[in-house]
Amino acid sequence: MKTYVFDASALFAYLQKTAGGPKVGDLLKEAAKEHARVLMSAVNYGEVYGRILRDGGQSQAHLAANVIRALPVELLDATPQRALQAAEVKAAYRLHYADSFAAALAFEHKATLVTSDADFRKLGHSVPVVWLKP
Repeated sequence: MKTYVFDASALFAYLQKTAGGPKVGDLLKEAAKEHARVLMSAVNYGEVYGRILRDGGQSQAHLAANVIRALPVELLDATPQRALQAAEVKAAYRLHYADSFAAALAFEHKATLVTSDADFRKLGHSVPVVWLKP
């Protein structure tokens, strides 16, 4: 079974119905059929919630959280071990710390990262990436 890791931009594309949203929707359908697995770090989930909270207020953020909860996305905790792995990824690839959690999860699970964030190009070919159109 193929495993994908969503960063914040992947979830934003889906929620905001922007470019890349249909591809994310296809991956979610595959996960709902149990033909794929979709993972996301709680840190990246927090990024999504925080930006919606900032831009749309508390009611929009709660609505988005309820929508996300219903999706076939496994939210994984930022354990102390994952925090250290993310720090190592940050140091090695010069990513933002929150982005490093998504990349570290992709490394940990030998998964494909799903993103529209060009910063992940710094990973080179060290992890497979599904690039969403920005």
